[in-house]
Amino acid sequence: MPSLLLLLSLCLMKQVWSLTPLAVVVPQDPILTIGASLAAMCIVNPEVNEDAQDLYWTLNGMRLPADLYNLVNNSALKVTIHGLNGSRQQSGDNLLCHRSDNRVLAGTCLYVGFPPEKPTNITCWSKNTKDLTCKWNPGGEGESFLHTNYTLKYKLRWYGKENECQEMARAGPNSCYIPKDLALFTPYEIWVEASNKLGTAASDILSLDILDVVTTDAPFDVQVNRVGDLEDQLSVRWSSPPALRDFLFQAKYQIRYRVEDSTEWKVVDDIGNQTLCRLAGLRPGTVYFVQVRCNPVGIYGSRKAGIWSEWSIPTAASTPRNERSSGTCYQKSGESSSNLRRELKQFFGWVKKHAYGCTALNIKLYDQWRVWLQKSHKTRNQPSLTVPPFLFSQNQEVAVFVGLQEDSPGR
Repeated sequence: MPSLLLLLSLCLMKQVWSLTPLAVVVPQDPILTIGASLAAMCIVNPEVNEDAQDLYWTLNGMRLPADLYNLVNNSALKVTIHGLNGSRQQSGDNLLCHRSDNRVLAGTCLYVGFPPEKPTNITCWSKNTKDLTCKWNPGGEGESFLHTNYTLKYKLRWYGKENECQEMARAGPNSCYIPKDLALFTPYEIWVEASNKLGTAASDILSLDILDVVTTDAPFDVQVNRVGDLEDQLSVRWSSPPALRDFLFQAKYQIRYRVEDSTEWKVVDDIGNQTLCRLAGLRPGTVYFVQVRCNPVGIYGSRKAGIWSEWSIPTAASTPRNERSSGTCYQKSGESSSNLRRELKQFFGWVKKHAYGCTALNIKLYDQWRVWLQKSHKTRNQPSLTVPPFLFSQNQEVAVFVGLQEDSPGR
């Protein structure tokens, strides 16, 4: 069936080609810059019984005024258009010559626009050193008038042939993806060429080493758990991206968290290379969403900062609910300061009694005091004091952590 349709199409095309054209428009498919003028002529076949003075012109379906016409002779009508605007469609504008009965005699396409401007801001990243994706910004507004082709080219800086990236738009518009066959420890030169019917332009050359632009998968198996009965803390644990476990590098991690009914994230930066940490200063009885991301710094000795991965899938957990009654009266700020001094005296007294001989107070000792303090406050039905929201690292030694409880709804 497809073969039959193809034969019929060829037969019809031969019949059309064998016909004598009624007229012709010159020039055919002109390419012009915005603001230019165009003089076009419709020349009628002498065998056609049609007087040129009865013809008229249309541009994109709109009839052009007669004062733009010039009757050359009985078989030729000229039109002159000044100050051309950019093409309405990238396939070109239609300039047509019509008979008096509105039938089309002939036509041409106009391509009006600007030459391409050079692409800018090329940025590239490699997923686990296996591939390379690059994005760029196009030139100016000329791209909205003429179809412009972009080609990303790359080669090794000191040797090797020039290559063209084939998988365009893999990461969205104005992007290209190189899936394999990339060399490590050798810099590349990368640039983008833009071309349309009015010319070509090339971006500045970007030089990079694959190891300097590595990103990775998001951390996985993120677990968020309560820290015993501590009502203002959550423990966060995760696994590093598996694709980079065999590489020599020093990862950095970031955590961000938010309460369930908010869209505002709080970011914790100073985590380093550990995969376990603790958030403190949280609201009691509140659901939190937590995410982690990774930056593979210094792969094989690279001195560049690395590129952050995507955030992990959000993991939810809730802090323990405190048991203070809703009718509790809270002291004013002066009273709170007085209580703060009293609580500090209690803390150092407790340390002297329970940690005699210790020269440093580690986090486990602090946790023990926090549990004792919360139980004491629940008994006395007074508001407790907790640490400000910051990160407790595993095995990090702590001196004194004091501060007012993070405000919770209803206070």
